[in-house]
Amino acid sequence: MEAVLEQVEQLPALLAGARSALVRDWDSLTVDRALEWARYFQHVHDRFRTRPRLREVLGRRLRRAQSNPPLGFPHLGRCPQLLGLALLENRALPPTACRCLLHSLLQPPGREADPEPHSLALLARRKAASRLLALPSGPPRPAADMEPQLQAEAQLLLGRLREEGQEAEPAGESAGPPRWLSAVLEQLPMSRAVEVVAAALLEQGNCPDRAGDWDPAGNSLEGNWASAIGGKCVAGPLLSWLLGNKERFSAFCLFLPGSLLASLAGHYSQLSRPYLDLLTGCGSHLLYDPLQGRWIVSCPDKAVLSWEQLRERFTCLCQGSAVLKEQTQAALKLLKAQDGDFQVCGLSVWTDLLMEVEECLRKDAEY
Repeated sequence: MEAVLEQVEQLPALLAGARSALVRDWDSLTVDRALEWARYFQHVHDRFRTRPRLREVLGRRLRRAQSNPPLGFPHLGRCPQLLGLALLENRALPPTACRCLLHSLLQPPGREADPEPHSLALLARRKAASRLLALPSGPPRPAADMEPQLQAEAQLLLGRLREEGQEAEPAGESAGPPRWLSAVLEQLPMSRAVEVVAAALLEQGNCPDRAGDWDPAGNSLEGNWASAIGGKCVAGPLLSWLLGNKERFSAFCLFLPGSLLASLAGHYSQLSRPYLDLLTGCGSHLLYDPLQGRWIVSCPDKAVLSWEQLRERFTCLCQGSAVLKEQTQAALKLLKAQDGDFQVCGLSVWTDLLMEVEECLRKDAEY
């Protein structure tokens, strides 16, 4: 086993060499030899993937190399693709060596003629993911223009989570969300990251063969991560990422439209209570201005919702499912009672909100 560990420890050097200028001296034989090593590492992964203790030992040995980006046990299973991508992106690779690489990726050893190009397709998919999830921030675009791109990014993110879950399942692991998730999402501007996560959650929630409400009982998100994979439900790690950080969840609720948030709160019970709590906090920062005859934000420097935004979000929640409507109305009535249970406008923001929401619901019922 020590010999295997020593060999695995060479993976970071192999990938670093493939990204360096040293490849200008590589010929077809060198490329074949590098790919053989990559396939050997993949074989090691397949051999030990169902043995948790050995997985951990191999993962520790890889992390000890302190490569950039850091490598773990799952990277062994993707080694041919990682190596191929590093070489294809390296302009120093000679044309003859590049042709040999492409031939090997299109027709790996042991395949019959005209194979299905699994390796090249996987490379293309991973490259597309890296491009989409690392796009520079720019001016806001219309929702219609953003939708196809967000949907593509969400599907790529969900696909990667399912791959990770399928790999963890045979080993019987019940660990929390994969470590790479935060690293990937935190490279994006916050507004973009929450858009991608929201699109992924909506995509997951709209699939009829997957759980619409990932954990109705409100149990631990991380504890149910592995069990959810059996049904291909991968909302758990995304919800955990959102709810694990107050600033992140606040951005999620402030940046996204009320209709989308209401839809997500209807799909995932874990979101409804924290979302209502955040709206309650925003309402506490509103003061009534008698000169203007309306509610205004008492602390303009704080990232809170205006009266109009708050009214729209509560209305969207009440237009959702029966459970969500009942929960929202009950919360507003309780806040109204705690604030003095006034029956006239301008004294309590909760009285005014409840009156506005109920009036809107009455109008909807008439039509």
